Amino acid sequence: MNDSTFMLTKWYLDCVTTDGEAVILYSALLAWRGVHLACNSLLHACSTGVESHFSMARAQIGADPDKIEVKMPRLKVEGAWARLAPPFRTRVYEGDDGFVDWNCLQPGSNVRLRLGERELTGHGYAECLTVTVPPWRLKLKQLRWGRFVGEGHTLAWIDWRGSYNSAFAVLNGERCALTEAKERAVQAERALLDLHDSLPIRTGKLGATVLPFAPQLRRLLPRSLASIDERKWLSRGTLTCGDQISHGWVIHEVVHWDM
Repeated sequence: MNDSTFMLTKWYLDCVTTDGEAVILYSALLAWRGVHLACNSLLHACSTGVESHFSMARAQIGADPDKIEVKMPRLKVEGAWARLAPPFRTRVYEGDDGFVDWNCLQPGSNVRLRLGERELTGHGYAECLTVTVPPWRLKLKQLRWGRFVGEGHTLAWIDWRGSYNSAFAVLNGERCALTEAKERAVQAERALLDLHDSLPIRTGKLGATVLPFAPQLRRLLPRSLASIDERKWLSRGTLTCGDQISHGWVIHEVVHWDM
């Protein structure tokens, strides 16, 4: 890889307890223009509110087919994700300028997490993105993404809109058609997910919610990235799949590129 090649590897892992306490972890490695950066972040949503923490340090992530272990010492968090559903991998975008690969390692997980001095357990999810095209060059206007983990069923979806479109869902580890994805409901082939009791856990433009805590990224990346608007929620979900009904927690978001 030469110095001008853009390469971003971004991990996303989460955990939601039975009573709705949520922890979301991001870990990113960026190589571009001879610069190599690592960035971690933690979102913690509970009954007392939502907290965000950031660290410009490399996380320790080990993954095998059935288990993922993560340590972020500066954020005082570590955990283990044990797979509940088959993994799924696909190329979401491909063009002359690069590609975006989505590796959904764990559509559903049993999670044991240590957050500071506390121990949390719950259901979770884990994915890893590999991006070789700078995000500001993506043919993207709106992205809807989400994941549901419930009793016996998992559902994840991507709805990519712009001059390049890609929309699909992954039900229990298998790809299926995505008919509609909105804040209140997601309709997929053979499954309907109703969302309710939604709690906003991050709302606003990246220039206000993320970039102020990552000065190295802010200096390296174009100013236009600051205008990307992200809205993320934690919701209760009811999934109807044939004659089966599953209840669980949903983390979902819509991102608008206004660049």
